Amino acid sequence: RLRHTVREGVHFLDNVIDVNKYPIEKIAQNTRANRKIGLGVMGFSDMLLQMGVPYNSDDAEKLGGQVMQFLTEEGRKMSEELAAERGAFPNFKGSIYDRPGLRPVRNATVSTIAPTGTLSIIAGCSSGVEPLFALTFVRRVLDGAELVEVNPVFEKVARDRGFFSDSLMKEIAEHGGCTGIESVPEDVQKV
Repeated sequence: RLRHTVREGVHFLDNVIDVNKYPIEKIAQNTRANRKIGLGVMGFSDMLLQMGVPYNSDDAEKLGGQVMQFLTEEGRKMSEELAAERGAFPNFKGSIYDRPGLRPVRNATVSTIAPTGTLSIIAGCSSGVEPLFALTFVRRVLDGAELVEVNPVFEKVARDRGFFSDSLMKEIAEHGGCTGIESVPEDVQKV
């Protein structure tokens, strides 16, 4: 599924270059000459939570490398296929990709690690590859009301394991995390 998603993402982003409305012609020319796209990730921290892997662990670093290597390699393969179908990016000749044994690519860059704050809010997941802002936090709205926001993955674990309560979520928000809170199981604190 990730391979399919990466391929669709590269194809989509390449199409965006052609249909985009650019503010000035020079930007349009430069963008089309290099066809740089930036396929990235969202929800990395949520993925680690679901897998039971602490963010600040060697395992998380290894997983991050595997995910980005896969995304970059599969994205580059799709860019090669698009180049065979539609042509390489116009500035390909003389670029770092113009070497014997390398297939032409459609895009000068394929992957990126971009900030995805607003997009991740819309998608309902953690942003980019950053650690979670908080497991729980208090959102103060215009009328002065306080809403306790809980990371959905953490909430599911807490409910499934039977330690969820509104008061605990507020305590975690005030504490800044769940480490050291006795009513949270040790293995959950570790993750």
